[in-house]
Amino acid sequence: MKNITIFIFLFTFNFLVAQKNTDKTISIEFNNLKREMILEKIEKENDLHFYYIKTWLEADQTLLSGNYTNIALNEILSIIFTNTELNFYIQDNKIILTKNSIIHDKLPKDYFSDSNQNTASSKSPVFFKQFDSIKRSETKNTDNITLVGKESIASEPITYTLSGYIKDVKTNNPISNTVVKIKNTTTKTTTDSNGFYSIKISSGLNTIETESQDYKKISRNIMVYSDGNLDLSLSDNTNTLDEVLVKGKRKLNTRTSITGVTTIEAEGIKNTPLVLGERDVLKIALTIPGIKTAGEGSAGFNVRGGKEDQNLIILDNATLYNPAHFFGFFSAINPYATNKVDIYKGGIPAEFGGRLSSVFDIVTKNGNLEKISGEGGIGPVTSNITISTPIIKNKASVLGGFRATYSGWILKKLEEKDLKNSEASFYDGIIKYNHKIGKKDNIETTGYYSKDAFSITSDSIYRYSNRLMSLKWKHNFDAKKSSETTLTNSQYKFNIDYDSHNLNAFDYGYKVTDSQITTKIIHSLNDKNRLTYGINSKLYSINPGNFKPKDPDSDLNTINIAKEKGLESAFFINNNYKLNKDLLIDIGFRYSVYMALGASTQRVYEKNQPKNDETVIGEKEFSNNEIFKTYSGFEPRISLRYMINEDFSVKAGFDKTTQYVHLLSSNTTQSPLDTWKLSDLNVKPQKGQQISLGLFKNLNFKDLELSLEGYYKKSNNILDYKTGAQLLLNENIETELLQGKGKSYGVEFLVKKQEGKLNGWLGYTYSRTFIKLDSQFAEEKVNNGNYFSANFDKPHDFSAVLNYKFTRRYSLSSNFVYQTGRPITYPIGKYTYGNSEYTLYSDRNKYRIPDYYRLDIGFNIEGNHKTNKLAHSFWSISIYNVLGRNNPYSVYFISSKGEIKAYKTSIFGIPIPSITYNFKF
Repeated sequence: MKNITIFIFLFTFNFLVAQKNTDKTISIEFNNLKREMILEKIEKENDLHFYYIKTWLEADQTLLSGNYTNIALNEILSIIFTNTELNFYIQDNKIILTKNSIIHDKLPKDYFSDSNQNTASSKSPVFFKQFDSIKRSETKNTDNITLVGKESIASEPITYTLSGYIKDVKTNNPISNTVVKIKNTTTKTTTDSNGFYSIKISSGLNTIETESQDYKKISRNIMVYSDGNLDLSLSDNTNTLDEVLVKGKRKLNTRTSITGVTTIEAEGIKNTPLVLGERDVLKIALTIPGIKTAGEGSAGFNVRGGKEDQNLIILDNATLYNPAHFFGFFSAINPYATNKVDIYKGGIPAEFGGRLSSVFDIVTKNGNLEKISGEGGIGPVTSNITISTPIIKNKASVLGGFRATYSGWILKKLEEKDLKNSEASFYDGIIKYNHKIGKKDNIETTGYYSKDAFSITSDSIYRYSNRLMSLKWKHNFDAKKSSETTLTNSQYKFNIDYDSHNLNAFDYGYKVTDSQITTKIIHSLNDKNRLTYGINSKLYSINPGNFKPKDPDSDLNTINIAKEKGLESAFFINNNYKLNKDLLIDIGFRYSVYMALGASTQRVYEKNQPKNDETVIGEKEFSNNEIFKTYSGFEPRISLRYMINEDFSVKAGFDKTTQYVHLLSSNTTQSPLDTWKLSDLNVKPQKGQQISLGLFKNLNFKDLELSLEGYYKKSNNILDYKTGAQLLLNENIETELLQGKGKSYGVEFLVKKQEGKLNGWLGYTYSRTFIKLDSQFAEEKVNNGNYFSANFDKPHDFSAVLNYKFTRRYSLSSNFVYQTGRPITYPIGKYTYGNSEYTLYSDRNKYRIPDYYRLDIGFNIEGNHKTNKLAHSFWSISIYNVLGRNNPYSVYFISSKGEIKAYKTSIFGIPIPSITYNFKF
């Protein structure tokens, strides 16, 4: 190859004295060769010489094959440079390559006419002269011009599509809701949750700008030749205080079409005081209207009247079955490795399925592509460290985070014997690798593991763990179409190790595993239509439990419950359609199919009879992977937004969902020992429908955002249990289950203030949730077949999260929560039957425990803002339950000496102070 430095001389000389040799023909054969090697082969065999910059082709790893005989030189070159930004100019035996633009050997006839000044012609080439009226002052700091697309000699349209991704320059995380606009025009758009934008742009020279409250504004001059991509990286706006805690799609509060969606960004929660000073993205979710939990320290969520198992919680697209440490006091999500959590409690996109109530879409951070960076914290019971580093600068990075508690070590140092012999510990770790492969491909892979161990007595240890892996491949076909293919594997298991040093010692274990593949296409058809469609399939495998005595001489029997398998697959399509400037429609369809797989033995019961041992009429045997039952569900989703004016909109939505897996729990709240059950011959899938309506208003006064949403939800085949049900190690679990109807409704009000010294939000929810278990048989009927309150029915729920900035370094935060007490069943009398005395209980959930309220406060100290220092620090001094409120967790009853006595249990009955040190480098 010849050096590019002689390009100007050769081109000028040959342009004057030679003729173009476009009619030359060549013959060539190549098999799996890179473009650079093909050019070398052409040079060697045909006495031709190419002139170009070597870096244009060095990174190109595409392999081409072909066999051509007596083909025109310009034709074979056009084939070789298809799908690249390279053009060529043939001058005798010399071929000059150019990037993006074309070398023109003559000017258009009208080039020097006044009509061609400062305009882009569809029939003439794009020259800088056409835009010489642009003042240099308008382009300061952006003097370099970026070329986009590939110029063509043929007549082209004057408007093209520019698209790309906007990411954080440090973390490489996508930046959503950033405005992208064309300078001196009214044309603009915003990035979606993946940081993607697409905008119509005129050919020729343009200036694009970005606007974001959290990132510095940038301006870029671009020369547009055709449709093309332009990725941008933004840096933090150092003048922006880290005071925004929860973002409901920021300025898009009134403009998005989906109702009931909230985004929690991990960077903004550090000021909120929580138990023992822990940052916790999922605990922050409980302050959002419509999201509750059964009690303090409870695992699981109840979203708009849904049960705990009706929430799909995913971490980088992989299912997280138990998102809690230490029975729900802490979440199992590392806040320093988390980018954001999108919570859908209404208007669930069609790509998500398998749950009735909500989706918690947790997205982790990407590693730093530029330099080593990290973040960590040291608290009263846990420490946390997250570090990221580039592997290949600007291309590949890795992020790793680890968190652990030293509560077990603390317990060993106590003098109280019962506590000293107990155990309570947990840890979690996450690692993520991100790699850019060329301009069109990106690979992300995540591995996560968490483990808890606790012991209340010295002879038993309870352990449970989560493990998940995900691999995502993103590919950009062109400026309008991209794809994401994801492989995931998740596992949750628990174990009880009871070592009593006698014949009663045993080991009990349970495990659920799923593997999933999803492929989706994101296609921007035009300015008004954005289509998302794809397929996914998930294979479930459940080991319902195995019980094994440790001593071979034990009288205990070994029990192994038969495994369960099921395959859930779905096709989905979603269209975001802008009918006009005021009306936006998001319509989606999902069709799911579930197949219960063998090997399995299924009982057959008499029709129209209760399911019990007396009504069994036979059993059916199914071989391994044999399909013995198929269920399906059509799940339409639609959301509409209508703009009343610039800052006021009305939104409405309808969702229909199907759930094929069920959580079995006899406790009031979700427990680590709860088990999952697949639908089969005797257990039907749950089905739900929800309608919602909302008003959304942005006020210029104090930058306030207001929203008022109402919903009504109905569900069928909701799982519940007979009184005294035995759920663990039950080979015929269907005899203990009841499936009924559910309904819930509510109104949610939220006001947020995102800026200023005083910021935060106030939320209030009024909601009701009821269950109906009716049957013609008394043993399958609860409360005479009437609707009754669910365990988590709490009509009034109020929360206030406020932060006041005294200065850039000092702030005061508070968190106040009030909730109606949850329902409970009380003993109301006694009766005698067969010479024995029994307690008579009220209807299920007829009464309530006392109301719950709690106030937390925190004082936050930012480190100084010097640029040259090892790390930036942040201190948080907080008091949880500052009022010392003895909030009831549960009320239970004990019969003693002929009397029934009520006892109340509380988790935290005193103020809990803590101090946490955080650092970032």
